[in-house]
Amino acid sequence: MDLETGVYQNYVKKESWRTVLTLAYQSLGVVYGDLSISPLYVYKNTFEEDIRHSETNEEIFGVLSFVFWTLTLVPLLKYVFIVLRADDNGEGGTFALYSLLCRHARVNSLPNCQLADEELIEYKKDSIGLTPKSGFGSSLKSTLEKHRVLQRFLLVLALIGTCMVIGDGILTPAISVFSAVSGLELSMSKEHHKYVEVPVACIILIGLFALQHYGTHRVGYLFAPVVLLWLLCISAIGLYNIIHWNPHVYQALSPYYMYTFFRKTQRGGWMSLGGILLCITGSEAMFADLGHFSQLSIKIAFTSLVYPSLILAYMGQAAYLSRHHNIENDYQVGFYVSVPEKLRWPVLVIAILAAVVGSQAIITGTFSIIKQCSSLGCFPKVKIVHTSSKIHGQIYIPEINWLLMVLCLAVTIGFRDTRRMGNASGLAVITVMLVTTCLMSLVIVLCWQKSVFLAIAFVFFFGTIEALYFTASLTKFLEGAWVPIALAFVFLIIMCVWHYGTLKKYEFDVQNKVSINWLLSLGPSLGIVRVRGIGLIHTDLVSGIPAIFSHFVTNLPAFHQVLVFLCIKSVPVPHVKPEERFLVGHIGPREYRLYRCIVRYGYRDVHKDDMEFEKDLVCSIAEFIRSGSTSPGHVNEDPSKDEDKMTVVGTCSSHTEGIQMSDDDAYNIDTAGPSELKEIRSPPPPPVMKPRKRVRFIVPKSPEINSGAREELQELMEAREAGIAYILGHSYVKAKQGSSLIKKLVVNYGYEFLRRNSRPSTYALSVPHASTLEVGMIYHV
Repeated sequence: MDLETGVYQNYVKKESWRTVLTLAYQSLGVVYGDLSISPLYVYKNTFEEDIRHSETNEEIFGVLSFVFWTLTLVPLLKYVFIVLRADDNGEGGTFALYSLLCRHARVNSLPNCQLADEELIEYKKDSIGLTPKSGFGSSLKSTLEKHRVLQRFLLVLALIGTCMVIGDGILTPAISVFSAVSGLELSMSKEHHKYVEVPVACIILIGLFALQHYGTHRVGYLFAPVVLLWLLCISAIGLYNIIHWNPHVYQALSPYYMYTFFRKTQRGGWMSLGGILLCITGSEAMFADLGHFSQLSIKIAFTSLVYPSLILAYMGQAAYLSRHHNIENDYQVGFYVSVPEKLRWPVLVIAILAAVVGSQAIITGTFSIIKQCSSLGCFPKVKIVHTSSKIHGQIYIPEINWLLMVLCLAVTIGFRDTRRMGNASGLAVITVMLVTTCLMSLVIVLCWQKSVFLAIAFVFFFGTIEALYFTASLTKFLEGAWVPIALAFVFLIIMCVWHYGTLKKYEFDVQNKVSINWLLSLGPSLGIVRVRGIGLIHTDLVSGIPAIFSHFVTNLPAFHQVLVFLCIKSVPVPHVKPEERFLVGHIGPREYRLYRCIVRYGYRDVHKDDMEFEKDLVCSIAEFIRSGSTSPGHVNEDPSKDEDKMTVVGTCSSHTEGIQMSDDDAYNIDTAGPSELKEIRSPPPPPVMKPRKRVRFIVPKSPEINSGAREELQELMEAREAGIAYILGHSYVKAKQGSSLIKKLVVNYGYEFLRRNSRPSTYALSVPHASTLEVGMIYHV
């Protein structure tokens, strides 16, 4: 037996290494597309205006030294060896760091969080020993938990990083495609080139965004080979240029050349750092796309292929330029001029394909981060289309896609040169990195429980490097760098207004919720006629009865025999396991047939379609009834005190040994179940009635359920056969009298405008219109 175990473990180990290498290969197309195409525009942007390439070669060697050490310190040292370790249960990105801090310091911005959420497996996975060991860590944790201002600042910091990522999703496709197409300059006259470059770039961009709705998976198998071919191409050309033009160019990797560069260029050299910065565009993707791959696969791909290929490419360009100083062309320090003339057309084609791949990766990442923001209540609800049923995380958001396309075309047509595009893209990239550095310092102290001096050293070392580039980018404010600031400001206003309005709406619900004693005073019939069927009342509350329910009871003459208060909420973890999906409990005594069901999703979880969701929902309530009946001597003496008692129930697929539900379209099917199962069936309808869908609960024989639970299951089954109706509260949020002018503008105009032009909160349910009842209500916040 031990021998078999050892062989099995060895097989798994071999299989895992094969998987890691496969993921490393696939990551080339998804993660490293943007970073790999940076040689197209780094030298061109750096030497565009602030410095000039001279015969002493001090400038070109200094730039090469800066590029080498920037690539070594930021992507390699910071991201590969440090930041990648700060994953949130395998997920990465700005929101992953914020989610980690939310769980360890209890600074969650979500209003409807519960203690039960902290019992989730992924919530607890890396929360062992939540209290920091150091005194400073404990005081920092308590300070963050006490002061709402600091919590809001932390949220705004995370949102700023997110907004800059969205801005990068607009700027990266523009500069990547435009830089690739600019190679046409060397193949035609300057007069013709200026009429060709912009239209060709725009056509490629329109085609790129128009194909988004097909999904990445349809062309994804081409992504990795394209980037691999591109990396081999630029490294081979770089190696050729080094050997052929200047074999001693490796000496420029010495930091001494950075000193000579600044000594000669002074202020112009400092301002040119905005161009050098572009060599690390796309580095954040290593962390942001971590959820699709693994730490080891991303590390292997970068250290073994991407990093050496980029270094050879930059060294090869520097070697060529060190021997060519008087080229009669404005493109004298660009990428294509260092490519052998016979290879320019093939390289141009490969470069355009690589630019499309790099753009695709950042567009997909933008969709993903907007979905995360929407899940955590920081962005209006949008239509999310899952383009692949097999590959997790591949989504398409139509509204955002066309908005990105329009803005990307506006940037391309408005700027028409890589210099201003580079200034804009550089500021967006370095801002995201600064936000990551700040959040990482808190993760080091609060989550990793390391010394505060280690966090300070991390911020000082990497923060100094990034601040140097950040200040250099800010000097280009009027030359393009204003674009990401303007875009980030607009998106930040949208996110803050939506988050504020959502919080105020929830606070109104909490303050005006109905007492359980009021419900008990109505009796089992609730004072109205109870008709067959299940009524799903959508609410954001996780406890108590929403005020809108009393509005229903007062104005409706009849209600369904089974009522479910349904709350669909997000928790600050990337994924919630299916066996922990539902929290189910009774509201009032059992005979009232009132239930509360809380459905929990992680910020990267896929919401199910309506039919599968309805089946899981009814099955979870049935399993709750069955499991509750097996507790001997369970007597509910005071229902008002049991209101918040909830039971964790999984989906149908996660509790195969529990109740299963089947539905058939005919009543003459008599299928014998397994020996350990028995069926609870609803009585057949009279012959004159039109046949309806037949619902059966297949219940395990042991342990036995009592007669009361069996009757409750029978009634739930009959209600499911009659159909499900969605009862939705249509809320209008208004600022109450006496509010300040700013609050009135934010709530009455800003939030209301966003609410009217976004998807309803129940959109994820795909609610059929024929089964929907909406009741309007005004919220004065």
